[in-house]
Amino acid sequence: MDHIAATKPHPDVVAAMLPWLSDEFGNPLSLHRWGERPREAVERAREQVARLIHAEAREITFTGSGTEANHLALRGLTTPLRRRGAHVVISRIEHPSVLAPARRLEENGATLTLVPVDRHGFVDPDAVATALRPDTVLVSIQLANPEIGTIQPIARIGRIARERGVLVHTDAVAAGGRVPLDVHELGVDALSLAANQFYGPPGVGALYVRRGVRLAPDLLGGVQEGGRRAGGHNVPAIVGMGRAAELACEHGTAWALALLVLQRLLAKGCSEIDGVLFTGHPERRLPGHVSACFDLIEGEALVRILGQSGIAAASGSACSDFTASSKASHVLSALGIEASRAQGSLVLSLGRETAEDDVREVLRLLPPAIERLRRLSPLYRPAC
Repeated sequence: MDHIAATKPHPDVVAAMLPWLSDEFGNPLSLHRWGERPREAVERAREQVARLIHAEAREITFTGSGTEANHLALRGLTTPLRRRGAHVVISRIEHPSVLAPARRLEENGATLTLVPVDRHGFVDPDAVATALRPDTVLVSIQLANPEIGTIQPIARIGRIARERGVLVHTDAVAAGGRVPLDVHELGVDALSLAANQFYGPPGVGALYVRRGVRLAPDLLGGVQEGGRRAGGHNVPAIVGMGRAAELACEHGTAWALALLVLQRLLAKGCSEIDGVLFTGHPERRLPGHVSACFDLIEGEALVRILGQSGIAAASGSACSDFTASSKASHVLSALGIEASRAQGSLVLSLGRETAEDDVREVLRLLPPAIERLRRLSPLYRPAC
């Protein structure tokens, strides 16, 4: 129930990777025949990933993760445009891998505007339009939030920014392979992906950058990826990402439809628990994603109790370390949820192998786990 953290690599992905972990060990930059096949494999994977988002292969740059793709987008797209100004617009619920480099840009002289969201975590395109200035060079809005599942109106935001001559990046890590993506329909100039979100291997991501858009490299010291990202290619992982993208093209719609059925069952069961507040947009959300806050409990404690029963889940609350007191996530705070309630956050995310029996087992174990924690609260008054 925690597929938003990682997905199990598909067996076909593992099979595609294995040769590149043994006999096919060459460096794609080598000029001899041991470099030729790895080079061909990388380019084939580039085509497969491009097909997933309806892009051109030459517009895909492989990275070491979705986080690196986001960093490359924020820093690489703004650097060539600093003479125009350096105003960047993001939302208040962006992933830390967008928030952190945006803050670093601010420390280095850029200006930053954080657009608010409504109680469902939805970004109003008109608010983005209002935030734009003559010196705005980039808008970066997450396509789907992994904590609350809300899918943003990126196509409308893209049109607004394009009319003003502003570049648009979207962090599509949580959405890649889960919902259909077309960079032309979205109207974006850059889009980030991570393979481990759609049944590919960890340790590999990709950044789409529209042809003609300048991108300054973030990692220096090599000519890999057309000079856009230095460092040796992780050929097995790249091959795995390509195969995962291919499988998502073939089966993604069927997987999503199956997840929607299970999602409704799970949400209905959670709604029958007293003191529940669902988070995120009720309809415009990732398939197979249910997130909620339960009153008078601590989310991380609930995750640990469920884990003892063999259920993997996640919480929207976060600790700076294992001994520090918990604090509400910035996402739930941006939704206007009070900290005491946000502490009871639970995120359940399903995958292609999740069965109805799995969902029913969660719904059997979740209510007593919540009751157990509530009985520890001095504010709890059990129903008669």
